[in-house]
Amino acid sequence: MRDRNFLDAIMEFEQQLETLQQQFNEIKKSVAHMVEEYQSLQLENYHLRRRLEELTKAAETTEQGEKKSYLDIGEGYDNLARLYQEGFHVCNVHFGSSRKGEDCLFCLAFFNKNV
Repeated sequence: MRDRNFLDAIMEFEQQLETLQQQFNEIKKSVAHMVEEYQSLQLENYHLRRRLEELTKAAETTEQGEKKSYLDIGEGYDNLARLYQEGFHVCNVHFGSSRKGEDCLFCLAFFNKNV
């Protein structure tokens, strides 16, 4: 009878180990996803900082005593369209978050809006 209890304890321990292994694999997947997202955000941040530096330098240049306007009206719209094509929301509902490859009706409505 004592051997039976020991065998049951071993089988229960094995099931617990399998459960822990499944949880560990889920955590690994979650961490891998977070690292990937972190690297994506770092790269985006780098590009945004470079763009900000370009805009700052352009705004500081003067032309005949007046500040040169670097951005024209259409360029902002073009930048938003480029961001949308790169996979980010440009609508006021989810602005800046990743679209994960799916089209957003709010973003598309923004682009189709007659201003």
